Amino acid sequence: MRLEYFEMIDRVARFDREGKRLDARSTVPMESPVFEGHFPDHPLVPGVLLTETMAQASGYLLLGLVDFAHMPFLVGVDRARFRTFVGPGTVLDIEAAVEHEGSGYAVTKAKIRADGKAICDAELRFKTLPFPAELKDRMRDRAREIGLVEAA
Repeated sequence: MRLEYFEMIDRVARFDREGKRLDARSTVPMESPVFEGHFPDHPLVPGVLLTETMAQASGYLLLGLVDFAHMPFLVGVDRARFRTFVGPGTVLDIEAAVEHEGSGYAVTKAKIRADGKAICDAELRFKTLPFPAELKDRMRDRAREIGLVEAA
């Protein structure tokens, strides 16, 4: 996980095309510029970055399901719940599953756990659009780095 670059997913642990589900894993870095302001001498991962982590897992799930034919863009976050704090070094297990898809939209449910304990969860809404030409290869490369392309 590289917080300052918004690379939230370290690797895809499982991609289940038939079940429309993806499991991923990330480890919060011990040091990051993000922690300098959130909070000095008491570093915590901001909730917005935990939401981004769930959104990225969901996005990679959707990319895998459509074989990179369309790019999912986050357009809504509903029922987000944060149950505890996340500090440096925490290993996160992320799950994302499709709840609904069609007509250029998709809805996923995602959650993050650490050591089996619930950290947060949310329902995420995406608009799927044709891939911006300059982004498709970069997204495929990143998906390959984290193991999605091989899993798909």
